[in-house]
Amino acid sequence: MTVRVRVEGSLLTWARERSRQSLEDLSSRFPHLPAWERGEMEPTVKQLEKFSRATHTPIGYLFLEKPPEEYIPIPDYRTIGDISVMKPSVDLLDTLYLCQQRQEWYRDFALKNRQDRIPFVKSVDVGAPVVEVARQMRTILSFDVCNRGSTWTEALKTLYGEADERGILVMVSGVVGSDTHRKLDPHEFRGFALVDDLAPVIFINGADTKAAQVFTLAHELAHIWLGESAISDADLTSTTTNVVERWCNQVAAEFLVPVETLRGLSLEVVLRDGEIERLARRFKVSTLVILRRIYYAGILGWEQYRKVYVEELDRILRLMEDRAGGGGGNFYNTQRLRVSKRFARSLIISTLEGETLYRDAFQLLGFKKVSTFHELATRLGVR
Repeated sequence: MTVRVRVEGSLLTWARERSRQSLEDLSSRFPHLPAWERGEMEPTVKQLEKFSRATHTPIGYLFLEKPPEEYIPIPDYRTIGDISVMKPSVDLLDTLYLCQQRQEWYRDFALKNRQDRIPFVKSVDVGAPVVEVARQMRTILSFDVCNRGSTWTEALKTLYGEADERGILVMVSGVVGSDTHRKLDPHEFRGFALVDDLAPVIFINGADTKAAQVFTLAHELAHIWLGESAISDADLTSTTTNVVERWCNQVAAEFLVPVETLRGLSLEVVLRDGEIERLARRFKVSTLVILRRIYYAGILGWEQYRKVYVEELDRILRLMEDRAGGGGGNFYNTQRLRVSKRFARSLIISTLEGETLYRDAFQLLGFKKVSTFHELATRLGVR
């Protein structure tokens, strides 16, 4: 006998919208979904279980009387036109919860091993001079212009490595965990910071452009220095009124492109063909960041800045569309970025020493095979 279950249609609609899937898309797998949502039909137990997995919703939620209120557990500074973004997707929430679990594990590991607290975490406030904080960050992270390599990828790898050496767990991924079918949307969020003086975490949305990732990393580093956990757009081109976000954007911009290095440029030089791109390659930032810094330095007037900015934004959006769907690269190289090299090494050592269960290690690392675990250990120089 087929067993059907009574589920409120509003909960099915909530689960679908939370997963950012359209009714048309899910209806191809669940033909009766429109009728379920209207309350005209009831799903079977198996159908509800499949729907739960398809929308990444805990099945218990679907038996509630009404949709639960879900909140991001850290300050949310994301905006669209200075209007707060209220509803997070399940992909964002699952990514944030996973990073919190990793942070909690690493904090316990650091305490057991009597690691020193990181002195620059929460070392400044928003009243601190932007130029001085940016200079301090460049010094501590050894990220002067001459140390950034020849490409955006090299710059990101260098900054990631320097932050990792100094105790920051930087995680860069374009998917939820290791699930390549759950791609993160850079339009929803670009990154976030989880502040802790033993286990600070920065997550960067790897689906974004490399140049944008560099700026996001710099922005989240400013959050670590400030001691303010947050999820944000990390966008220098925005006009946020939030004091913390504005300060972090200013520090990130000065960290990457010291305004003094642009003072000698003239308007004629800046508007030459290819000059904006040349400066972007030099500093390893996006052309939009360069444009904003040139405007801030007083070289471009407001009307000129807005005209060039709109043209450049259109060009970048076209490039992002062209690069969508690219390959994921080598799994082990990608995994070190996804979970942080420091975190992965520590977790593997703890597991091999019997302090952490293999089951828990696999869950935190995002895979299930013992052979994968040992291969990653070898590549990280643990075995």
